[in-house]
Amino acid sequence: MDSRQLRYFIAVYEQRNLSRAADQANVAQSALSHHISNLEAEFATPLFERKPRGMEPTAAGERLYEHARIILRAMAAAEREIKAGGSVIAGDISIGMANSGVKAIGVPLMRTVLAKYPNLKLSLTESLSGATLLHLMASEVDLALVYNPPSEKDLIAEPVLEEQMFCVGTAKLIGKSKTPITFEELTRLPLILLRHGLSSRALLDDPVLLKRLEANAILHLNSISGTTGALLAGLGCAIATKLFAQEQLHGGTLIAREVIEPTLTRTLYLCRLRNRPMTYVMEEMRRLMLALIAEQVGRGAWEATLLI
Repeated sequence: MDSRQLRYFIAVYEQRNLSRAADQANVAQSALSHHISNLEAEFATPLFERKPRGMEPTAAGERLYEHARIILRAMAAAEREIKAGGSVIAGDISIGMANSGVKAIGVPLMRTVLAKYPNLKLSLTESLSGATLLHLMASEVDLALVYNPPSEKDLIAEPVLEEQMFCVGTAKLIGKSKTPITFEELTRLPLILLRHGLSSRALLDDPVLLKRLEANAILHLNSISGTTGALLAGLGCAIATKLFAQEQLHGGTLIAREVIEPTLTRTLYLCRLRNRPMTYVMEEMRRLMLALIAEQVGRGAWEATLLI
């Protein structure tokens, strides 16, 4: 198996048709068919089902496609790295961020990349922390900003900052006073939480307290806009940072009350895969992201305690 065979395989997988794949790969259809047959012989399993209207990937073909994309992407990065010798930041970089990360540093990151790195192609993915982590574990992103990731041997997680969590809701629901609310009082309110699993884990550092909140929640959502809409409609309150509802808090449509006894916090981590070596591009983007985060925290735009 070589890179050429993998490129041909990807063309057939994406086109689902030998003729179109041959045009895309700029190779004779017979040669393309020969390479696919050789791959299937090497793996001792069919990669496609030959149908009258095209080529349908088998389960083995689906798995190979995921691996082939990662392999070819890594090979291209290695070639660029060696040729450039670190003198030019160029190529592709894919970064995943939880919603707060995008809200705080998304625009500054994009602005800086466009201004300082014209040869760099940035892909930025926003999702809930649990989904962002899954994107990283599947090698769909190179670096990820996520909250409270689980301990994984394949994951390098660098703590970046710690945020305090608040009870956020309408004044009618949680009161107009901005005095603190105890955790016990909080559990008696109608709570809207993230759905169970990796996404809910991102909410708090303390899993015991999180389980208590989950047991009393009236709604479990995996949607930022859905949660915001439910809060504004007065359906319930949420445990969130001030950054999460920044616009609504400034506009007075939502209130944030500090939670005490105990204080609730969560930690943001910059994560990457242990088995993927850091490239010059990844190192530069890591440096840039940490610098932007420090800047936002330093000027008070992101209320948090830096851990870097």
